[in-house]
Order: sequence, then C-alpha cells, then structure tokens
Amino acid sequence: MLNLVLFGPPGAGKGTQSAKLIEKYQLVHLSTGDIFRANIKGGTDLGVLAKSYIDAGKLVPDEVTIGMLAQEVNQSPNAKGFIFDGFPRTSAQAEALDVLLAEKGTGIAMMLALEVEEEELKKRLLIRGKDSGRADDQDPAIIQNRINVYNAETMPVKLFYEVQGKYYGINGIGEIESIFEALCSHIDKA
Repeated sequence: MLNLVLFGPPGAGKGTQSAKLIEKYQLVHLSTGDIFRANIKGGTDLGVLAKSYIDAGKLVPDEVTIGMLAQEVNQSPNAKGFIFDGFPRTSAQAEALDVLLAEKGTGIAMMLALEVEEEELKKRLLIRGKDSGRADDQDPAIIQNRINVYNAETMPVKLFYEVQGKYYGINGIGEIESIFEALCSHIDKA
C-alpha cells in the first residue's frame, strides 16, 4: 500500500499536486481541509467546532482530526493507498497516524514536502482567496497567523519523518508539471 504525506505550508500547492498524484497512483485523497469544509457546510457538530478553530487560524484539536481520518480510512478498505494532504500537522498527530495505519497493517511510505518562501505563500493565498471566496485566504492577518502556526507547530513533523528516513523536500516554486515530476521521481524510487 502506498501511503503518502503531502506536506507544506498553506498555499504551497498541496491541493494542485494531490490531484495529479491521486490520478497517477490511484490513491484515496484525504484532505483534512476538505473534510472540515464538508462538515462546516453540512452544519455538523464537528463542522461548527472545526469552524471556530479555522476562523481563528488555529489547528483543530487532534482527537477530532484523528477520529475523522479513522472514519475516512475505514470507508476505503480496498484502497491502493492514501495521500494525506494537510495532515499530520503535529508530531502527536504523526504518531497517532502511525498507530492508525499499523492497525491496518500498513504505514507511511514517505513525506513529500513542498518548500515555498513565505512572501510567495502570501501572494498565492491572497490570489486564491479572491478566486475561491475563501475568507481565511482573504485576510492578511489570518494568513500570517496560519503561516506562524505552521512554522511553530507543524514544522516539527518534518523532523519526525526525517528521523524515520521518510522525508523528501521538493522545491514548490516553478511549473506545476516540473514540480509533479520531482514528486513522482521520489515515489517511483521507493
């Protein structure tokens, strides 16, 4: 089973590259952002709770996120693999994901990290906010807070996978197809 973590700060291009990787490798896409937005739109209890954290630019609590992902993984028992987009965001989540996947007899093959400079991220997020109407991508203060939270709380996940020999950094600036080819090169070597 091919299980990938696609990693990077907000605006790095994870959604764009996920779509291409899913098609090529026939993976099930698990985006916590998409899962949260579906729950928010549906007005579920989880959606209301998640919205309060997302609107403040904070991370949704681990137990809520892990529970949602477990439910999603269980809905795809015959998957060739999963691509985790935007998850894990903390070392505790990475450890919980390892436990969840081990219970299924599998694990994370690698973390592919899209590396993009902060000023470029801000430009991308403001453009995305205008194009998509996402409120969290239209406010520079929320964008900066999301980047700050990523740097402070999420970057330690890089070390978690580096220690396991599963971390691969990819330059996230350039042509979409060139970035995709670099991602595939690492996957195909595994």
